[in-house]
Amino acid sequence: MSNTEATLYEVRDGAAWITLNRPENRNALSAVLVNELFAHLQAALQDPAARCIVLTGNGPAFCAGADLKSPPGSAVDGKASASLPEVLDLMLDSPKPVIAAVNGAAFAGGLGLVGASDIVVIAEDVDCSFSEVRIGVIPAVIAVVCVPKLGTHHAMKLFLTGERFKGAQAVTMGLAHRAVQKDALRAAVQEEIDMIRLGGPIAVAECKKLVRRVPQLSTQEGFVEMAEWSKRMFLSAEAAEGMAAFREKRKPAWVGKE
Repeated sequence: MSNTEATLYEVRDGAAWITLNRPENRNALSAVLVNELFAHLQAALQDPAARCIVLTGNGPAFCAGADLKSPPGSAVDGKASASLPEVLDLMLDSPKPVIAAVNGAAFAGGLGLVGASDIVVIAEDVDCSFSEVRIGVIPAVIAVVCVPKLGTHHAMKLFLTGERFKGAQAVTMGLAHRAVQKDALRAAVQEEIDMIRLGGPIAVAECKKLVRRVPQLSTQEGFVEMAEWSKRMFLSAEAAEGMAAFREKRKPAWVGKE
């Protein structure tokens, strides 16, 4: 494990775990933290032992949103730092699934990290809020990743009021997939990791692209493009191995698998 001032990074059991590590300020998104988060995401993408990426927090909070004293994008040691949009975009474009393990309170920009994750497991009793209006600003950047999940119905009320909601409610509103008791969070996340590892690495990466591509197409365009996409995948070496393993009743030997 590498320990830096604002983050922890560890690869174990097929996943790169990135932990926001500023519990004293509720893991607020400072320029330093966001810069390190961006670097760790890049490292995870290059690590062949990591089939997916898990993002969580140290201490009682997951992430309290932007650090108003040192907001994301501010200079770090006199140099330009990564911005929150760059982090969210990297999460969205990552060929490896990103899992949010929401261990504690998630406010404002912290919910942006949740919105940009592919799978979200949340402690059922944690507090969440799009709290920006309470200080006279708006959840503009994170709306890009949160509104598609919430839909305008839920997003309108939550953005306008800044009201708090629990992790269990996040599931019913489409922002999270599973809500569990806090002491069961890591086990639940490991279940998601293990399921991802059953699939072919290339197929998993292509599914991420697929889910975001289909809504951009008309029905007819979708059938045409998806038929070609399906054909390419069925002709791939990974598909050949997967189908051979199925016939032979054995585990696939995925290329590049840890």
